Amino acid sequence: MSESAAGDAHGVTGDAGPAAGATGRAGREIDPVSAGGDGTRAVRAGLPEPAKYEPTLPGPVFAAHYHLPGEPTGPYTYGRDENPTWTLLERAVGELEAPGRDGVEALVFASGMAAVSAVLFSQLRAGDVCVMPDDGYQALPLVRAQLEAYGIEVRTAPTGGDAQLDVLDGAKLLWIETPSNPGLDVCDIGRLAEAAHARGALVAVDNTLATPLGQRPLELGADFAVASGTKQLTGHGDILLGYVVGRDTEAMAAVRRWRKIVGAIPGPMEAWLAHRSIATLQMRVDRQSATALAVAEALRERPEVTGLRYPGLPDDPAHKIAARQMRRYGCVVSFTLPTRARADRFLDALRLVDDATSFGGVRSTAERRGRWGGDAVPEGFIRLSVGAEDPEDLVADVLRALDASAA
Repeated sequence: MSESAAGDAHGVTGDAGPAAGATGRAGREIDPVSAGGDGTRAVRAGLPEPAKYEPTLPGPVFAAHYHLPGEPTGPYTYGRDENPTWTLLERAVGELEAPGRDGVEALVFASGMAAVSAVLFSQLRAGDVCVMPDDGYQALPLVRAQLEAYGIEVRTAPTGGDAQLDVLDGAKLLWIETPSNPGLDVCDIGRLAEAAHARGALVAVDNTLATPLGQRPLELGADFAVASGTKQLTGHGDILLGYVVGRDTEAMAAVRRWRKIVGAIPGPMEAWLAHRSIATLQMRVDRQSATALAVAEALRERPEVTGLRYPGLPDDPAHKIAARQMRRYGCVVSFTLPTRARADRFLDALRLVDDATSFGGVRSTAERRGRWGGDAVPEGFIRLSVGAEDPEDLVADVLRALDASAA
């Protein structure tokens, strides 16, 4: 790989290079990736400067070590610390989460939970207080138990209604998940971040469900944007990946050190596949969000459906806040059927929707979340992840399965 392909291991945003002759009113060059629309940004994010006879996106670099004569000044010294394929992906993620912002760093991880753990365990010490949602991702109770085992106090509150405000005093870190998974509640990131910072706390936002095209937590005041790239960011259900984007140099240095210590690094092939997949992010997110709204509107007319949630519905309890801070409402719809048996029959009757966990893929999936036992949801609760199928076909399949499950 050429030096131009490798780039700077630690530069993330705003360094993809402006087009020749592109300048602002004051003569300052404008980066067309940062200044462009979401589709342009997704397609161009993280790409190296064009080099004759080299591919637009260089292939994955498989390396445990690098030629390293003399002093180890980098940027690439050892495969657990840096990789040119990560560099390009990290640059792309940073350009999506914080376009045009200097001083922002992105780090990629082996999974979403590796990224979550890196923030929490690198920032908190025995005696610290952490505030977390009590209705968030299923693995968070496991994280809470581990934090408490290390002498860290964990307070929890629901996502809806900005309930975290009531338990912030003395906190070192506020962990936000909005929209929450699987209940799809939304909290006001800006309001919570302002309150947390006034108390001296850092703020991390799990941006998995929204994606950077749905909301940008750093622009809303958060210190960290964290996500599972396994889901809609990469969108094909074939890789595990996570990332952390942050604007505090010292805090991100601790996150990087944690990644080095535990070795929670992605493989170069996974990183390359993720970067390749980001090019279609805007098309996928737009299609899936529009179809999710169509599915939600159809479900709203069914008498057997209760507890319907989708932030894009004007009458959803979270819509008012979501409309202020989100640009797209996501691909997940949640609802409840009367019984566990009815939910199981519904899932079995679907033909265009796979019964599988996770969400965000181009193929629709759904599951009865109660089967895992970790979410405080009714037995008939369904989390439906809308894919890229034709909206009319998917709506018809959902309605037909509801009819079939009534028997």
